[in-house]
Amino acid sequence: MHKITVNGASIAYDEAGTGSPVVLLHAGIADRRMWRGQVSALATRHRVIVPDLRGYGDSELPPAPFTHHDDVAGLLDALDLPRATLVGCSFGGAVAIDTALAHPDRVSALALFDTAVSGNEWSDEANDLWDNLVGEVDPDDFVAGAAGEVRFWVVGPGRQPEDVDSELIAFAQEMDQRALAAELALGAVEVGELTPPAIGRLGELAIPVLVTAGVADVPDISRLADRIAAEVRLPDVPNAAHLLPLERPEPVNAALLDFLS
Repeated sequence: MHKITVNGASIAYDEAGTGSPVVLLHAGIADRRMWRGQVSALATRHRVIVPDLRGYGDSELPPAPFTHHDDVAGLLDALDLPRATLVGCSFGGAVAIDTALAHPDRVSALALFDTAVSGNEWSDEANDLWDNLVGEVDPDDFVAGAAGEVRFWVVGPGRQPEDVDSELIAFAQEMDQRALAAELALGAVEVGELTPPAIGRLGELAIPVLVTAGVADVPDISRLADRIAAEVRLPDVPNAAHLLPLERPEPVNAALLDFLS
């Protein structure tokens, strides 16, 4: 693990390989460890940088206003990288899109897995699925909260927990407990948003974009992927939900290496 100062915050990151730079941005229910299945594969051809977003994992959270997309651009500055490909999953995908819109000269391509999009509103269907599968959870109970989020996102509404590898579920719950604590702390800090948000600006993406999702993910996620102006819209990947790169590293790595080439 390395640490580097970005816009006044100490950001933790892993790095491997040489070549064209690729930055991997984690989901909001995870941290940089969710990319454990990608680093070695991508590092054979690329310089791979895997940060914890500010406040998550081993990165600091100073009590000062910030934006995640400006932090990504600041990370490129701190590492002396003029441009990079951004690879994002879920919330990390939303940060990647926001960075490409706010700093278009810094992003050479986007690869998005089960991505969120800033400014998107969840459908009534998604809200009903949450109520049916999870219901109300005490926000201060990180164990129960992580169990609920992992049931909803990592298992997915169309599967049962016994359909998913138990080690994956345990690892996802451990990461998510830490992420929930981070999000509680982030609530006390002014986190800026892209204005206007990305949901109304997807047509502005003028770089190569790859997008896909897990078949078992919440239907809203696949619909969002369809809305993104992507050069490569891969079919949704079977036997996977919201943390597609973690659950199905082989097809993700193959798609990334092909896209990045």
